[in-house]
Amino acid sequence: MRAGSGGAIGRGRGGTVGRAFQAAFPLTVPIAAGFLFLGCSYGLLMHAKGFAFLYPVCMAYFIFAGSMEFVTVNLLLSAFNPVAAFMLALMVNARHLFYGLSMLGKYKNMGWKKPYLIFAMCDESFAINSSARIPEDVDRGWFMLFVNLLNRWYWILGTALGWLVGGLLPVSTRGIEFVLTALFLVIFLDQWMGTDGGLRAHLPAMIGVLASAGCPMVFGSDGFMIPSMIAMLVLFVALRPWLDELKTGGDHDKRDDMEVTA
Repeated sequence: MRAGSGGAIGRGRGGTVGRAFQAAFPLTVPIAAGFLFLGCSYGLLMHAKGFAFLYPVCMAYFIFAGSMEFVTVNLLLSAFNPVAAFMLALMVNARHLFYGLSMLGKYKNMGWKKPYLIFAMCDESFAINSSARIPEDVDRGWFMLFVNLLNRWYWILGTALGWLVGGLLPVSTRGIEFVLTALFLVIFLDQWMGTDGGLRAHLPAMIGVLASAGCPMVFGSDGFMIPSMIAMLVLFVALRPWLDELKTGGDHDKRDDMEVTA
């Protein structure tokens, strides 16, 4: 049996599918913990905002973009503006354009699996499928399919559970919408504290903070998100040569320090 062929069956379809599931499932368990928690937070938020059960579950099933689903809550409660919604969705999920380009080779010859692999790819699934060492006796297509499928259903189940729990909680869920802000703040602080090199090395992070802080003063609190993302994109593109030089210089400094130490 040739490893990686989408139609490889071996002695039986169940054997191929079973081996792929056994290889994929352990790698998705850590993601399950995060997705179930964040999905519960999203379900709680939708319940607190007065949406029926089908709203968060259908959004989790069809959209499957965690950040955008949180943002969509306010979009559904505000004035109808499809152009702004489209631009916001494009900006929030623009990173998937690069994910897709990098996965063109891995998704080649996947047959009927390819459309679902494209639709259900998220940050975590991309991280696993792009770097996992798939055993030779495991079909590559089925492995990646199970990674995407499992991660997607973790989110859907977490969302449903969060909405159901929200109706049983004896305490107020007011302020639960801050969970997404808290998530991004923790990610930002983790990256900031994990970056060495002083303020110069933190320039990209400072650009993001300054753009996000300055645009509300100009465009107001209701319309600052898209301008701030555009401002960050323009600044990153304009400063890219200098940022690349800074990164290369940092790498040389580290090598020089290692040589001196040696």
